[in-house]
Amino acid sequence: MTQRTSVEQTPLRIKRGSSKKGFFPYRFEYDPHKRSSSFMVSTVSVVIALIICAIFIGLNGLNPLTVYLKMVQGAFGSAFGISETLVKATPLLLCGLGVAIAYRISIWNIGAEGQFLLGAIGATAVTIYLPNLPGALFIPIMMLVGVVSGAVWGLFTAIPRTYFQVNELITSLMLNYVALLLLDYFVFEPWRDPQGFNFPGTPLFSPFQMLATIGNTRLNHGLIYALVAVLVFAFLLSKTKWGYELRILGANPTAAIYSGIKVNKHILLVMMISGGLAGLAGAIEVSGVAHRLMYGISPGYGYTAIIVAWLAKLNPWAMIFTSVFIGGLIVGGYSVQTIGLPSSISLMLQGAILLCLIGGEMISKYRIKRVSEEA
Repeated sequence: MTQRTSVEQTPLRIKRGSSKKGFFPYRFEYDPHKRSSSFMVSTVSVVIALIICAIFIGLNGLNPLTVYLKMVQGAFGSAFGISETLVKATPLLLCGLGVAIAYRISIWNIGAEGQFLLGAIGATAVTIYLPNLPGALFIPIMMLVGVVSGAVWGLFTAIPRTYFQVNELITSLMLNYVALLLLDYFVFEPWRDPQGFNFPGTPLFSPFQMLATIGNTRLNHGLIYALVAVLVFAFLLSKTKWGYELRILGANPTAAIYSGIKVNKHILLVMMISGGLAGLAGAIEVSGVAHRLMYGISPGYGYTAIIVAWLAKLNPWAMIFTSVFIGGLIVGGYSVQTIGLPSSISLMLQGAILLCLIGGEMISKYRIKRVSEEA
């Protein structure tokens, strides 16, 4: 008789009390197949995170409701605030889509930050080494090179994972720091603007190398690219054979292997797409927002995108709203500086949301059962 060792096969039971007098007639039972409302888990996680942060705000002698209202007004209370929120939401949405597609097959890519930076470097290289391109081709080629740069950087994680079973968490995280050092090298040395008063950055791009803006704001056509990416991503996942195979691979890798799905091929392709989307975000950032490559071009979009993806439960349509929500937190964080709080309050909120999401996901897999005293 074969002993069952899988957690999924043997539910975890935690009994409280004993069979003697005072027996507590309930037990907590782990059920990996238990379905819970994704919307409910995300909503409750955000509410709990807001309550936790409200405690710390109160300890600083401020009214949490006043602070949160100030954040909402800063992010959504004016045309400028809304446009800045969407500026922040654009790279978050693209990087979030990238990590989501990897997480769907249990490839834990946390290298979107490095892939974002490589996309920014690649797009900038086009402006420096191919300055005589026809104006109409500049933006498409910059975006394409940004995508390819991010995709290749993603392969540096996928190849060790596929052929040598190297943990992708470690390689993708380490490559973020390599990408950051590459960025520092270029903006401090060969690409530094000689007329930039020693500022670590390239010269400003020419007007035909910049993405068109929407109105008199910093919001640019990169938002349209991001929304198109959502549409394509959603279609591929739900309407194609490739999307079906990804769902099988994510749900049961063993079944995927026995059904003839080429797992290694899918891992390589998914990591290229994941890196390519983050690379596109980087290209959009230098071309449409910063208009140059500079030190600190990313405030951590690749890491924050993980929260965007998990808050949306990897749903591409929901990521539109979660990216706007997190973008609003970032912009709202700037607003609270006027009432005596640092902008890092938004980082504390993001961290609290992520922790609550992880905890909520775990707790949602448990159920409480009543048992008899004789049990």
